[in-house]
Amino acid sequence: MQSSTAKIIMVGLLTLVLLIPLQYVKSLILERAERQENVVNEINQKWGESVYLYGPVIKVPYITYTENKLIDEKTNKVTYQRSTVTDYAYFFPNDLTITANVPTEHKKRNNYESVVYTAAMDFKGNYTTPDFSSRNIPAENIKWESASIVVKTNNIRSIKGAVGITLGGKQYTFEPAENPDDKDTVAALETRAINLRDAFAGGAVNFDFKIQYKGSEALRIVPIGKNTQAKMTSNWASPSFEGNFIPDDKTVSTTGFDAQWKISHLNRPFAQQHFGALPNLSDYSFDVKFLIPVNQYQQNERASKYGFLIIGLTFLIFFLIQSVSKISIHIFQYTMIGLALIMFYTLLISITEHSSFRLAYIIAGLSVVAMIGLYSISILKNFKFPAFIATALSGLYAFIYVIIQLENYALLVGSIGLFLILGAVMYFSRKIDWGNANA
Repeated sequence: MQSSTAKIIMVGLLTLVLLIPLQYVKSLILERAERQENVVNEINQKWGESVYLYGPVIKVPYITYTENKLIDEKTNKVTYQRSTVTDYAYFFPNDLTITANVPTEHKKRNNYESVVYTAAMDFKGNYTTPDFSSRNIPAENIKWESASIVVKTNNIRSIKGAVGITLGGKQYTFEPAENPDDKDTVAALETRAINLRDAFAGGAVNFDFKIQYKGSEALRIVPIGKNTQAKMTSNWASPSFEGNFIPDDKTVSTTGFDAQWKISHLNRPFAQQHFGALPNLSDYSFDVKFLIPVNQYQQNERASKYGFLIIGLTFLIFFLIQSVSKISIHIFQYTMIGLALIMFYTLLISITEHSSFRLAYIIAGLSVVAMIGLYSISILKNFKFPAFIATALSGLYAFIYVIIQLENYALLVGSIGLFLILGAVMYFSRKIDWGNANA
């Protein structure tokens, strides 16, 4: 049992056994992360959830006729009954210019944090005269005097203040409304009846529509103009541009971002007018997400994934030292060292909840390095090897921290680092006589 082979087997088994408490630590991190997600969702629900909208859209009712075939069961006589049905036509703007200012702020509850925003948006543009010629609808069947303006949105509850639109120099106010015939099942804002015959008497009509939201997580807008230009500014320094369209021009700095979109109707698979119902346009929006890029629990989870590597390499260093120095290290002492390494992750997550991840990582790392370094002095009976162990462990923790902070190059840097570590182990162990090395 004192041979190098037996010691290697025992240390290897101990390493596998220590994966059990390490897994409990990972479960703790996931539990705290889930708790954070629940609290963040609660904050967002009270402040305002993500926002999706498009508009303004002209809605014009028109009359169509249907014939129902009726058969008399006694005489088998066939008659036709004509009924009147009111349908709706929807017309999108010709030119649409969107300006959005989206300042953000952090909301905290206990140890948890969420980012929310207040969006002030201005939609300007113009409409050309609605054209029914493609559907061969008689002019007398079009109810121009009962038209309205519609804005589709998923989040009526988070709208701030009154919402109105200026159309052709006249002001109209929106009220909540729903159209169950729409395929786009989100709620809607709708004006009272507008006489479009008078509004379009002089041709194209300009409009100016303003709306303010309290929201969180994301802002999604569908570019329904035949030519849409959008500009969004915010103090959020880590935006994520997603959706069906990315900005044509953007500037992101530590003080915020400025993004611009230019989208033609040729870039999207839907028309400028729709008869009967509005389609579901949620897949054709341009999106900006306002999320904390890597939160503390994600960083803790990524750090814990390297726990096996930390334990294995630390044990390897101790084993090589005992093989070179002929100092015997008991399996109980290996166990104490392994538990100290696992305590790093419990210290890390607990301190992170009350400070930054960087500070927590430094405090936890220094604490564990100091504990193992002082413990090594009593084991190895000198200062040279404990100093080497403390230096190597500090370098290993620093290497893991760098990998955690990297995103695109994490795999590359990690692979190169592990290659160099393996090379160093091979170099320092090249002269050990394993046949005669006893621990």
